[in-house]
Amino acid sequence: MFVRGYLRASTKDQDAHRAKEDLERFAAERGLSVAAWYIENESGATLARPELFRLLSDARPGDLLLIEQVDRLSRLTAADWQKLRVELDAREVRVVAMDLPTSWMLAAPADDFTGRIFAAINGMMMDVLAAVSRKDYADRRRRQTQGIARAKEDGRYKGRPADAPRNAAITKMLAAGQSWNDIQAATGCSRSTLARLSKMLKEEMNK
Repeated sequence: MFVRGYLRASTKDQDAHRAKEDLERFAAERGLSVAAWYIENESGATLARPELFRLLSDARPGDLLLIEQVDRLSRLTAADWQKLRVELDAREVRVVAMDLPTSWMLAAPADDFTGRIFAAINGMMMDVLAAVSRKDYADRRRRQTQGIARAKEDGRYKGRPADAPRNAAITKMLAAGQSWNDIQAATGCSRSTLARLSKMLKEEMNK
């Protein structure tokens, strides 16, 4: 049984490797070992996740996709979740999540009939948890937006503080002609930050 572990964190500041040991322990308790890891820092609310789709591209029928929680796989809208489900089903990948006991049965050998029953039960439970994960994501975003709006009304909102030392280093790298991809790899900054600093640098040079 080929096991592929998927680890995800939402932002560059979070540790995507955090649950790796727990997943390895979970697999070992069932006589399995994780043969390949796919790790990324991307939002679970988007399908634009290179490592997840590299995993699906590498997967073969019967492979096991091991995750810590269903929300590591999906905080997607209903439509995008269905697209991902279609992809998983088409590739015959079995999803096992540590927070979903009904999925644990898929990590054990079973005859065809029993395997289909387990897969059907697990699919329904995953749909439920995916919906819960999306609601949690939407609720947190709504509360965040409300909190920012109140802070602005009270004059307390200042936005996220700039990382001055990092931005200075990025500006020097831009001035030296380094590529955006190299700068991102070195600093972990976003494309929007690069665009903003690049624009500021050009304006400064044109003064």
